[in-house]
Amino acid sequence: MLLGLWLSKNDNQTRGVMVAGATALLAFAIWTTITFIQFRKGDPTSLYLPYSTAWFPALHINFALGVDGISVVMLLLSAIIVFTGTFASWQLQPMKKEYFLWFTLLSIGVFGFFISTDLFTMFMFYEVALIPMYLLIGVWGSGPKEYSAMKLTLMLMGGSALLIFGIVGVYYGYGAKSMDVFVLAELAKQHVMADSLQKLFFPFTFIGFGVLGALFPFHTWSPDGHASAPTAVSMLHAGVLMKLGGYGCFRIAMFLMPNAAHELGYIFLILTTISVVYGALSACVQTDLKYINAYSSVSHCGMVLFALLMMTRTACTGAILQMLSHGLMTALFFALIGMIYGRTHTRDVRKLGGLMKIMPFLGVGYVIAGLANLGLPGFSGFVAEMTIFVGSFENQDTFHRVCTIFAAMSIVITAVYILRVVGKILYQKVADPHYETLTDATWDERVAVIGLIACVAGLGIAPLWVSDLISADVANILGVIVPNVPM
Repeated sequence: MLLGLWLSKNDNQTRGVMVAGATALLAFAIWTTITFIQFRKGDPTSLYLPYSTAWFPALHINFALGVDGISVVMLLLSAIIVFTGTFASWQLQPMKKEYFLWFTLLSIGVFGFFISTDLFTMFMFYEVALIPMYLLIGVWGSGPKEYSAMKLTLMLMGGSALLIFGIVGVYYGYGAKSMDVFVLAELAKQHVMADSLQKLFFPFTFIGFGVLGALFPFHTWSPDGHASAPTAVSMLHAGVLMKLGGYGCFRIAMFLMPNAAHELGYIFLILTTISVVYGALSACVQTDLKYINAYSSVSHCGMVLFALLMMTRTACTGAILQMLSHGLMTALFFALIGMIYGRTHTRDVRKLGGLMKIMPFLGVGYVIAGLANLGLPGFSGFVAEMTIFVGSFENQDTFHRVCTIFAAMSIVITAVYILRVVGKILYQKVADPHYETLTDATWDERVAVIGLIACVAGLGIAPLWVSDLISADVANILGVIVPNVPM
């Protein structure tokens, strides 16, 4: 696809190549999911489509790939966001070819990260996913885009510095025998790495990934980055890129350093509880639609890390469901906000009003996104959050249950800012007579919105196929983190 984009000579060819590539990517993700389900019926624990070839034999570094239940659903989420983001960028100007080239490179980094099973390979794709963000925001963004791009890049690179230190620590802590995640996990079961080393390197690894997952107080890059990014980049950034943080915390930090996860987990559980409540409260006082959704993302991504640290099977299943749910919901929100901004040229809630009468399709889409975000039954948000809170409350001690109660308060706070914004921008009187001349969604915008709404509703109505898909792999990881956890 990169070659096709590079060789395209005009905007129509560029759009054609991107649509063809995104459609093929979505079809491949669906095919992989279907064939993976069939594969797991006969072999419920093995990796699907494993591949490994030596890169640096002296350091035991391999280019190693493979798919399990968790990575399959994350691949499917990524493909959906790339596909819908392509249509959301249909009218983007200028330099459409260059924009889609960097957007595709960002997508490659995300996909590579989710299917990597070697620490070095995973880190390489992690960096590939971060680098394009600077140009995508700095060149095609809006508002203080240079500042936002620089802040995002510096903070995420700071997280990467912590992460590389943690990965090297894990490598040498286990005797420098392999960088394969599953080989290291077997060593973790045997308690090969000393507890003192685990407690030393666990914070570097968890915070390194947690920065991308908007862990408090390392979240400040996120709202500015979201607000300045172009629509499709915001969709992919919040919908998928931030999920690399939760995925890495679970797959690497907790999986490979389980003793440290138990010893130090309470510190990060406090921070994630703060993230959940603080993000929701901050969204209440924002007046910019993108900042509202950005702080909402801080809250919902904090809930992913919160659930993982509860270390129960139900809560961790809820964390994966929350990754999917939030990815779809926030992509829908950012798509709609971008479409509204493209017509009204403002994201200020105080300057918007009466949009339901003028652009009913976008208005209905925004209402549905809001209802899903506040956890209305029948949508993905309800399934994910209920699974998280039920699983979190399975812990019998007071500390975990108090944290659960505080985190659950975010549901009420979310309802406050969602209903306030929906009422203000959609149902009050038309704020500007000029808005009466605006048009509703175009066909390409409708494709993106309808596709995301269908996914949000589909996951809310039929979530069991996802939980069944990830069940064995969540159990395998928890079998290392919490050996005596009920399976």
